[in-house]
Amino acid sequence: MPASLASRLGVAQRSTRLVLMLLIGMQAGITVVVCGAISAWARDIDSATWIRELSRVAAFPWIAASVVSAVMAAVALLLAGRQSTRVALIALAAVIAVSSSASRWTDRLVNFDAYDDQEASGEFSMIYTLVPFSPDFGRSDLYVLEPMTKISQAIPQTAGRPIGERTVLLGSDAIGKDVLSQMMWACRLSISIGLVSTGLAVLIGVTMGAVMGYFGGWVDLLLYRVVEIFMAIPVLFLLIVAAAVLPRNTYMMMAIIGCVSWTGAARFTRAEFYKLRKQDFVQGAQAAGLPLRSVLFRHMLPNGVTPVLVDASFSVAAAIIAEATLSYLGLGPDGQASWGKLLSSATGTTGTFVWWLAIFPGFAIFFTVLSYNMLGEAMRDAIDPKLRKAAH
Repeated sequence: MPASLASRLGVAQRSTRLVLMLLIGMQAGITVVVCGAISAWARDIDSATWIRELSRVAAFPWIAASVVSAVMAAVALLLAGRQSTRVALIALAAVIAVSSSASRWTDRLVNFDAYDDQEASGEFSMIYTLVPFSPDFGRSDLYVLEPMTKISQAIPQTAGRPIGERTVLLGSDAIGKDVLSQMMWACRLSISIGLVSTGLAVLIGVTMGAVMGYFGGWVDLLLYRVVEIFMAIPVLFLLIVAAAVLPRNTYMMMAIIGCVSWTGAARFTRAEFYKLRKQDFVQGAQAAGLPLRSVLFRHMLPNGVTPVLVDASFSVAAAIIAEATLSYLGLGPDGQASWGKLLSSATGTTGTFVWWLAIFPGFAIFFTVLSYNMLGEAMRDAIDPKLRKAAH
């Protein structure tokens, strides 16, 4: 902090600045913690009636956060003094604490059975989608229902009600979650992991392959040893170790799969750049004095990226299988439905074989991987002139 600004704020000494920063940080931190405790207290079933009634007011989070922040700001002012600049800093910290606490206020847990009772009494009219439940919603009384089972068959109390006429199309799992909704969510997860991890692998592989193929010599010798090291590592074993050590979330899984599957793209790009570096248009670009990045990625890459695009479709399929394998072993993203996790629950939780938890996710993985492999075959046939001539 500049000395002139520090003197204006009344904190010319370094120790004074540190104490003021520590005080403001404690003020904001205690405000957020206390607001979180009040939020948990307000949504607790065993809490007092008056706090539960207050929590139903729309402005309650802002009122509670403002009161707590005002008390903590008053305590901070008593400790820091009433100098105008210090008062302004403490007030700014109070405003930030109020906004962060109220905006992240946790609502009370929703009781879906109350909605069912209100619909049965005619108070509300509801419209249901094809899938009656979200992938995160589960009921213990919907435990391991077979496909095409009506909810009224599992819960007799819902007979004659609209919710009881809903059908669990693909059954439910061991904790009462709808399989169809989980498969739809897992489709989004698997395809996003496949596309993003393949994009990361192509980015790394094309960069490494371009450098190896363009320079050759000792650069190619050194970098290709790195490629061979990654090719020699058992990919599944590396994925299991990395997933067990690193945080288990979607983005980390994308990074893990992408960082170990780039060797194919590097080898294809290296071979293409070896052929292109002696071409006339490349030598013309070098003679014109173009920078290296322009020669590599503007002139050579568009002419040598075709095999990489074909390999990328196969890499997407391989990434989907890798994600399903990790999820099957219990190392997939936490708190998210996935095809591999559904497969593992076919026998792991119940102790008996639940056929719909094996058939439907298994077919989903099979047809998705088959589709990407067929896409890669079609791209290769369309791009490779030799194969196209042979077809005719």
